[in-house]
Amino acid sequence: MAEEAAIIVPESTLKKRKRGEEWAAAKKQVIEETLKKNAANRKLIFNRAKIYAKEYQEQEKELIRLKREAKFKGGFYVEPEAKLLFIVRIRGINRMHPTVRKILQLLRLRQVFNGVFLKTNKATLNMLHKVEPYVTYGYPNLKSVKELIYKRGYGKVDKQRIPLTDNSIIEKVLGKYGIICMEDLVHEILTVGPHFKEANNFLWPFKLKAPLGGLEKKRNHYVEGGDAGNREVYINELIRRMN
Repeated sequence: MAEEAAIIVPESTLKKRKRGEEWAAAKKQVIEETLKKNAANRKLIFNRAKIYAKEYQEQEKELIRLKREAKFKGGFYVEPEAKLLFIVRIRGINRMHPTVRKILQLLRLRQVFNGVFLKTNKATLNMLHKVEPYVTYGYPNLKSVKELIYKRGYGKVDKQRIPLTDNSIIEKVLGKYGIICMEDLVHEILTVGPHFKEANNFLWPFKLKAPLGGLEKKRNHYVEGGDAGNREVYINELIRRMN
């Protein structure tokens, strides 16, 4: 009777059961490690955000102090040349010279109302001088950079356009450069840090909407009452209307 009661379990079933238990244990371990890593990352990201906020605040206070000091001495303070540019394409391809088209492709401005960040240097300014009738550009501030990346930021992951909904997307691509979250990315772009090139290439060109209230006259330069060319700090007002 005892022999009849004993149920013989096939070897394949035992192997399958064992394999399932091993997979479950491995999956549990991965989940635990991920939770630990996420907790440590959250703490690190919070601390970094605090440091960046303090840095921005100190820079603003220093600028106010220098302006007051210059005013007290009867002069005026001239700010150093901006290191960061934001360029927006405002015209299409009608009657465009092939050289201009090629430069716009190099700048990744393939569509009207596309925008990109650029580092200010001689090569960049020479290129912008050639395409000036087709673009408008200026010096973005902290608020503009943050709003663009948080609201319209998309990353290039395996040649695909992926929305920046999670810090893990940034860490996956830029983690090797010490950029693991949105605040790191904003700081690297704004300060034109040592890994600006990698961070900027990771960002997909911003697809902005048509400006609220429209453009004045895109065929004319900004200093002539139009829209094209360098508008310096007034690019921030345009970004507000297009974001």
